[in-house]
Parts: sequence; structure tokens; C-alpha cells
Amino acid sequence: MPDKADVFIDGGYFAKVKENLGVYNVNIGRFSDMLCAESGMQRLFTFYYDCPPFQGNPPTEGERIRQANFDRFIHSMEHNNPRVRFRPGKLGRTEVECPNCHTMIVKHKQKRVDNLLTVDLTRAVWKDNINEAILVTGDSDFVPAVEEANHAHILTHVYFLNAGNTRIHDELFAVCSERTEITRELLERARMIAT
Repeated sequence: MPDKADVFIDGGYFAKVKENLGVYNVNIGRFSDMLCAESGMQRLFTFYYDCPPFQGNPPTEGERIRQANFDRFIHSMEHNNPRVRFRPGKLGRTEVECPNCHTMIVKHKQKRVDNLLTVDLTRAVWKDNINEAILVTGDSDFVPAVEEANHAHILTHVYFLNAGNTRIHDELFAVCSERTEITRELLERARMIAT
């Protein structure tokens, strides 16, 4: 029986990866299975972390369209891949002062996504009997959880992209057992097949 792995995908980071490589409509289950197969692992679960898009009250037409597209993506991802779990964060709102015009600008930022991934990774290390944790992210916030996996003798394999506006933090790169750069070809092989 092959060793088992869980896959942890930071949806915001992965969206930037797809944008930079110009490949969209990636089947998350197929992509996860491919990452596991490259390590000789069988996938146990994939955890996908993201926040729903901002919705005003009332939402604009553009906001409604973004929400509908997001809902379709999540439904398709979970419906077509029974071992994929969507872990939603919350969208926080902050106001910052524009340094040039001194007016207040509203910004939205993901909340809880990093915490959810850290909790799930730590839980998987100690409860799921996995042999490898595969991460698709570049954020140094996950370093303590990766270190915990390393202490438990679980391999940690990060898939990343260093191009355009997508980078991996040096500290995360250094702490992971294995490191692989995501290629356009890999994403192309994981694209959804039109039916």
C-alpha cells in the first residue's frame, strides 16, 4: 500500500500562480493527485483555503457575478472531487489613508485562512497517519506548522512559483523537506476536461 499524503492549497496564492502561468480551470482533485503521484504517494485529502469575494449591501452586478463564479467553482471542486474540502476564511475590511490625497480607502483582506491551514496541517500530522504534507503556498506564516511536521518525521513538500507577483518566502523554502516549482505544463495536465 502506498504512503499517504494530504494536500494543502492556499487558494489566493494558487490564483496568482494560475494567472502568472496563464492556465485557468484547473481540476483541483486531478492537480492534487498529480502532486502526490510525483512523490509516490496516494492522496488522502485535499484542503483548499480561500475567502468568498466581497459583497456590498446591496451587491453590485460585478460583485454578484464574482460571487456566482466563486460559488460555481467551489461546488464543482467539491462535487467532482469527494476528498477535497473547502475551508472558507472571512473577508476583513480595513480603511487606510491614501498618502497622496489623504482620503480613506477601503481595503479587504483575507482573515482566518492562514490559521485554518495551520490547524489542519498540524491535525493531519498527528491524527491522519500521513507520510507527507504537500503545500501549495509561499507564505512564511506556515513555517511553525511545517516545523511541527518535520519534528513528527513527516515529509513536507512545497510547490511554489517565483514569477511576476508570486513568490515563496525564503524561510518557508528553507524549512520544507522538498521543493518543486510549479510549471505551466503541470497546470495544463490538470486542466478540467470540457464535457
